[in-house]
Amino acid sequence: MIQAEQSLSSSTLHRVFYGPSELRAGWRLSIFLAIVIASISASNFVFRRLLHGVDDTTVFLVHEVMDFLIFLFASWIMGRIEGRSIADYGLPSRKMFRAQFWQGVVLGFASITALLAGMRAAGVFYFGSIALHGADVWKWAAIYAFVFILVALREEFRARGYALFTLSTGMGFWPAAILSAAFFGYSHHGNSGEDWIGLFNAGAFGLLACFLLRRTGNLWMPIGLHMAFDWGETYFYGVADSGQVLPGHLLNSSSSGPALLSGGTVGPEGSLLCTLLIVVVWLICAGWLREVRYRKTAIQNSRPQL
Repeated sequence: MIQAEQSLSSSTLHRVFYGPSELRAGWRLSIFLAIVIASISASNFVFRRLLHGVDDTTVFLVHEVMDFLIFLFASWIMGRIEGRSIADYGLPSRKMFRAQFWQGVVLGFASITALLAGMRAAGVFYFGSIALHGADVWKWAAIYAFVFILVALREEFRARGYALFTLSTGMGFWPAAILSAAFFGYSHHGNSGEDWIGLFNAGAFGLLACFLLRRTGNLWMPIGLHMAFDWGETYFYGVADSGQVLPGHLLNSSSSGPALLSGGTVGPEGSLLCTLLIVVVWLICAGWLREVRYRKTAIQNSRPQL
């Protein structure tokens, strides 16, 4: 009788932590977050001392690189535990900066161009004159390309890497994608000049990125799209990106008129025309990209197990 009770208790405890094939998604995600939080705390402690008195640009770049490396490191550890690779979490090295990335780049730059053209047609945006000349054109273009590749890598892998993969094994892809998009939108709330439309559009962009991930099987197209959209905003057209206008932009553009159309302090991302653009891009991609087996290692072959 005692042995039976012990066996039942052990079986119940096992079911709390394990599903049919592995540790439940909630526990795996908790371990991942613990590694991330501990790593961020340690890196902040070190870099507060190493970067004391360093200019803001250097601090920003170091933060972008370290944040990406921390999430990459935590994902690698979880991959060792789970018998998976970084490719399973959305970053296959064999597709790094290959065709899908450049397709995303074209899509991203075309999207910001179409958005600003629509705002110009509505009379709330003006392209202005050329602000840079000579070597400065190429210098700033290269600088911002480098910066926004880092930004896109960090933000896409943070929001749609290991966490999205693991949540998808627990609750299914689209519920996990909605949570990921909500997190991505909320993560922009600290940006200067941000408002609720800008946050909503950031979340909508996050959901679009999840859709591209679902259709392509990896994050390289969303990374290319993200990088080129930000590059077009900040460098090429010189408009506010989440409320921030930075130096070294190619055009002296300007906007005016109702904030619902012009984006107000947020920039184009705060315009309802941006919301419409995201819907249009989604429909175009739905007709263009064929469905693939998304991260088949776990998601396709397991029932949701939180």
